[in-house]
Amino acid sequence: MIAVISHDAGGAEMISNYIAQTNLKFKCKFSLSGPAINVFHKNLGALDNVSYQIAVDKSEWLLCGTSWQSEIEWNAIKYSRKKKKRSIAFIDHWVNYNERFIRNNIEILPDEIWVGDSYAEDLARRKFPSLVVKLFKNPYLTNIRSELKKIENNKVYSLNNGINILYVCEPVAEHMLLQHGNERFLGYTEHDALHYFLENVNLLGENIADIVVRPHPSESDALIKYKWAFNNFNIKLGGKLSLLEEIVKSDIVVGCESMAMVVGLEANKQVISSIPPNGLKCKLPHTEITQLSDIINRLVSS
Repeated sequence: MIAVISHDAGGAEMISNYIAQTNLKFKCKFSLSGPAINVFHKNLGALDNVSYQIAVDKSEWLLCGTSWQSEIEWNAIKYSRKKKKRSIAFIDHWVNYNERFIRNNIEILPDEIWVGDSYAEDLARRKFPSLVVKLFKNPYLTNIRSELKKIENNKVYSLNNGINILYVCEPVAEHMLLQHGNERFLGYTEHDALHYFLENVNLLGENIADIVVRPHPSESDALIKYKWAFNNFNIKLGGKLSLLEEIVKSDIVVGCESMAMVVGLEANKQVISSIPPNGLKCKLPHTEITQLSDIINRLVSS
């Protein structure tokens, strides 16, 4: 049996798709919380949900994600060590590797780390030279590619003949405040990035038809949080459709350094990072992603 522990949406997508693709559902004990609950139900159907202690006690080893909002995976790794059971963490992104395993200045590392691409593999080996790092074909993106193949004609999703833009949000300030005690640790917040994009969106084309702002799965108060944007700009609130559906409907995907931007690349969309000039550069390793600041600089200098 495998103890599966997950909270954040990104890790949940990686692990639930891995389990679905390897037919391991009935060999798992699940302890899920937060956004992970809906992600696992979407990908695996109904599941029994138990405490992480029960999941670990009834299993031979642990497979978990990593979270910034929750300590459940960190506690599960610590508990697995106490029970002398092997623990594996599946990392779903390319940022904040060390911080994923530190709570209250205490680092608890798993026995092994799994990653979904060569960029993440290289980063994990450099960050954790003493740990086993294994590379897998990214199970989340594998599922995305499969879903895209089912869409015979993307144009059926087009609302109009103009440019449709999907803006994917990230709770940057909350994350940085929790991890570093400073919501501007990266030099910007999600509000700064969205404002920078909206101020310059007309540079992306003369015929902007729709701008859809999709909240992050952890942003349940998006209408209130981004009220200033909805009140002053002609934009729509996203999130009513699946991420892939909203990406397919768009021509351009914009965000800071969200995994949703990588999904946009898989769907052959133009992808732009809206991190303002005073912020730390986008850490996504994909060279196809364009920086909004670079677009502006080119236009200014031409």
